[in-house]
Amino acid sequence: EVQLVESGGGLVQAGGSLRLSCAASGFAFDNYAIGWFRQAPGKEREGVSCITISDGSTYYLDSVKGRFTSSSDNAKNTVYLQMNSLKPEDTAVYYCAAALPHILKSLWPHPLAMDYWGKGTLVTVPS
Repeated sequence: EVQLVESGGGLVQAGGSLRLSCAASGFAFDNYAIGWFRQAPGKEREGVSCITISDGSTYYLDSVKGRFTSSSDNAKNTVYLQMNSLKPEDTAVYYCAAALPHILKSLWPHPLAMDYWGKGTLVTVPS
């Protein structure tokens, strides 16, 4: 059974940091790319960052470049999203998702690129 389980969300003041984790199981982790998406109330889901596990290449949404960093621990089948200098507009439910790299690169940042999804973790940055 494929599983993607996010953790690490919470309430943090503006300017603070959080690290989200995405633990993957049930598929060939090393052959996939893992994306982070977020969805704020009343807004569409948007791609924030992705990382190709095999070569570590990453992509970032312009509004998070320089603040967010994706990384992976292949031994643990886990991807992380380090979020620094958080802003109120970063408030959203954050999801991790998996896709084959060639599919993700052709469709990123569209959510349709992704094959598997986690259930999400809430990040709240009060204004």
